[in-house]
Amino acid sequence: MVRVKSRYLLCEVNVSDRSRLLLLDDRAVAATVKAAVARIHGDYGAALCSIRFSVKYLNAHTGIVFLRFPKKCYRLLWSALPFITCIETRGQKISCFLNCLHVGGTMRTCQKFLIRYNTQQLHRMLPKCKNEEEKQQVQKAILNCSLTGRNKEAFEVESESEEDEEEE
Repeated sequence: MVRVKSRYLLCEVNVSDRSRLLLLDDRAVAATVKAAVARIHGDYGAALCSIRFSVKYLNAHTGIVFLRFPKKCYRLLWSALPFITCIETRGQKISCFLNCLHVGGTMRTCQKFLIRYNTQQLHRMLPKCKNEEEKQQVQKAILNCSLTGRNKEAFEVESESEEDEEEE
């Protein structure tokens, strides 16, 4: 039996109003991507895109999307992404653009990249915090991304003891 190889494209949906992300669903994103490929690459692109293309994951809160497609046509799909300017869902048009973050051979490599990417974003947010409470929330989020379960429990116990000392 022949194994059919796929590629996974990790994309970020960028919108001006973050609350509009909650309107997104995977069918709307898939239809928009297929339409963009058909518009840019014609019938050939539409046929390749319809074979095994799917939206594997969509997080409407963060705007992260995993797209799966055959290995032989990932460049067609990738080249059509800049031409997506809006996604139509639930009778509304959401003006946006898709930012390609990573292309991987498995979902696991994309997930690992996403963890590193989120950690970097949190580190960029840390200097922009306005007060100590915001800094603590960002630091906690960074540690939640990077610590394993056992180390995370040790950190929580340690941070609770520090808070108790500060209160006294």
